[in-house]
Parts: sequence; structure tokens; C-alpha cells
Amino acid sequence: MLEKNRILATTNKIIIAIDGPAGSGKSSTATRVAEVLDYLFLDTGAMYRAVTFLVLRDGGDPCDLMASSVAAQHADIQFQRDKHGQHVFLNGQDVTQVIRKPLVTNNIAPVAANPAVREILVEKQRDIGKNGGIVAEGRDIGTVVFTHAELKIFMVASMQERARRRAEELREQGIPVDFERLVREIKLRDKSDSTRQHGALRKAPDALLLDTSNMTIEEQVAFIVREAQKRGA
Repeated sequence: MLEKNRILATTNKIIIAIDGPAGSGKSSTATRVAEVLDYLFLDTGAMYRAVTFLVLRDGGDPCDLMASSVAAQHADIQFQRDKHGQHVFLNGQDVTQVIRKPLVTNNIAPVAANPAVREILVEKQRDIGKNGGIVAEGRDIGTVVFTHAELKIFMVASMQERARRRAEELREQGIPVDFERLVREIKLRDKSDSTRQHGALRKAPDALLLDTSNMTIEEQVAFIVREAQKRGA
């Protein structure tokens, strides 16, 4: 198994940028690639989720530009990996699970579309990745955040497969699933992500297209690791 055959870290650590729509498999695959290469997994989506959670927790309105901007400024977001996986910490609190709940998911769009929030978080992301050795996952990693990334991947999957994956994720958290509603929510999310004024979802010209609809996670990871090795990882 790939996760049992980690590649020894070298001094030449590259940046791997993985973009794509929700449910295309980015997070799971990026996590595994980072484990194999002994890189840091930079989950940019989790950063926007954390800010959204902070706004909601403090009783703010995600559509309020000032509220989300202030939240982003005060959000100390850290990623830590242990034997149980990677955890997301917000101002010292483990928010790994809570930021994945539907309330956050359904309110993240206006926060992520806020130019001030994006500017703040992009600066944090670039600081984290300034020395390479990261696998960054999100919507505009290769087009905005790390335009110089040595390897760019744009992951896609069919609508039904993306909804199935999201349903499985929710069931694992003990959350009831309405499949048709999930499909509608994903379609709305796609429209929002692809039409936003700042950081719109799109494939970078130099990104490799990876359709994961009929691929196992092992196959996805193997493909990206091979491409990373070609580029010196």
C-alpha cells in the first residue's frame, strides 16, 4: 500500500496544487499524497470553513463582509497530523469535525467569495508554502495561490459520484442523508464557485486533468505521486 511506502524527504521539495469542484476527491487524495511524500497537507478549504464556523459561532452573518473579514483576521488556523490523521485547529480548538457539518457547508460560499477574506487567507497559505514541501488543495490553488507550483492537478468526477462521496462522509458522522438534496446543493455550489468574482473555480492552463469518477483512491494517489516524482519530489 502506498501509505506504507513513504518516499524519503529530499531537499528539493516541490509544491503540488490540487484544484477541482466539491466532491471530486481532492481532500482524501491530497491527504494521502502528502503522507506518501512526507509533505504537509494544506487544506485551504478547511481554512475557509474555519472562518465560516467562527462567524456563525459568534452569531455573525456569513453575508456580512465586515464580520467575515474580522473573523479571518483573528483566525489562527493550524494543521497537525498524528497517527489518526490530520486535524484542523482554530485558535487552539480542534474543529476538524464541526467545520464539515452542513451548517458550515451551506454558509461557506459568501465567506469564500469575500475579497478581504481571500486576501487574508491567501497570504497565510503562501506563507505556509513558501519553502515548498506541501500538497495544497482547494478551488484556486494553481490559478491564484501558487501559480508557480511545479505540479498542478485539476480533479473532476461525475455529479452522482460526488454526491455519493458526500453522502458517505455525512453517514460516517451520523448525519441523515437526503441524496437528491445533496445533488441540488452540489450543483448550486458548483455554480457559486465557478461564477464568483474572486478566486473562481477553473482549470489552470498547465494543470493535468484527472477524472476520478472510476478511480480508486490508490490509483489517484499513485498517479499524482508519479507526476510529482517526475518533477523532483
